[in-house]
Amino acid sequence: MNHDPMPETQAPWPARDGLRIERVRAIVTAPDGVPLVVVKIDTSEPGLYGLGCATFTQRFHAVAATVDRHLAPMITGRHPADIEDITRMLHLSSYWRNGPVLNNALSGVDMALWDIAGKRAGMPVHELLGGRVRAAADTYLHAGGASVEHTIELAEEILAAGYRHVRLQSGAPGLGHYGAPGTPGGYPGLPYPDGWDVQRYLRETPKLFERARDKLGEEPHLLHDVHSRLTPKQAIVLARALEPYRLFFLEDPIAPEHYDRLPEVRQAAPMPIAAGEQLGSVPDATRLILGGGMDLLRLHISSIGGLTPARKLVALCELTGVGTAWHAPADVSPVGAAANLALDVTTPAFQIQEGHLYGDAVREVFPGTPHPRDGFLYPSEEPGWGVDLDETLAARHPPETHRHERWAARVRRPDGGLEAP
Repeated sequence: MNHDPMPETQAPWPARDGLRIERVRAIVTAPDGVPLVVVKIDTSEPGLYGLGCATFTQRFHAVAATVDRHLAPMITGRHPADIEDITRMLHLSSYWRNGPVLNNALSGVDMALWDIAGKRAGMPVHELLGGRVRAAADTYLHAGGASVEHTIELAEEILAAGYRHVRLQSGAPGLGHYGAPGTPGGYPGLPYPDGWDVQRYLRETPKLFERARDKLGEEPHLLHDVHSRLTPKQAIVLARALEPYRLFFLEDPIAPEHYDRLPEVRQAAPMPIAAGEQLGSVPDATRLILGGGMDLLRLHISSIGGLTPARKLVALCELTGVGTAWHAPADVSPVGAAANLALDVTTPAFQIQEGHLYGDAVREVFPGTPHPRDGFLYPSEEPGWGVDLDETLAARHPPETHRHERWAARVRRPDGGLEAP
């Protein structure tokens, strides 16, 4: 879809050359089943375009509509070098600001402009940010088995592949725990036999890590994701029970609605606390960094607007002693993974990067997809992100609506009460 420029949105300064944004559109594809949203910005220079990640997989239709119907007309005709002004204008233009839909749409535009900037300069984005402070980003993968022993087996495979960090999640009766399968009908006779039992979770999780240390030894760095399902007091109980097993971090112990209680959880927890995956604004992330409630910032960077705001938060992390550990499972596109990586290798605040092994179909649709070697992700030396998009192949993998929602609606406790997914 082509968009006529809106003259009133043009910058009040002359561009130094004739390069202009000609076309902006959202592309949704699901090569591995998870809907990925990418924004493509074409310019007036033949062959010069940029790609940005706008993946809010649970509401991809809304993000795509925001890009195509609201943002694209505002920046068609602009010079792509004005990244700061364009992203600020788009952010303010909706009047009601922030949230994952608006910010993911904004992120797609923002990252695509950075991609264009790198290509114009003939440099990878990480060099535009000041260059590397490390060769590569250390990563972790997920071991989520149906049982404790299955989880340990998966962890052993990950460690044998060269990784030094592994996240452990183990299954449970009913629907299971986040990141691990369950056993249908695990609570027979109760109102919701496929429920998730918080007391069982608090009782069994320390046993998983006790077994892991026994089998895996002292060297591997072990992580765990609560996925926001505990009260502050329950989170403290779990953190103290896990103290003997020296976790690298405990992730999202409480829901973002209760982040004002994070400082007391962190004060009582013997391991570092990682949080922030579900934040949808820069002010919220800023308050989290400054509030003393966590040790590692776990943003989904497209949900706060992309690289431009993320690099400012990185600077704040550097100044306050907070580490970074960006969110990056299957619902971050390879373009978003490249953006994470550019931040990872350019800041001393970096601590660890969540890893994901994209399937062959994703790697075909997105040539240049980052792929770890011996547990490390190395940034591309190609201009921009170093990730491309084959639109013909992307069109062969249409997204499925409500894929996540069908699962989330089933996450309940044995009494039938809804639980945070």
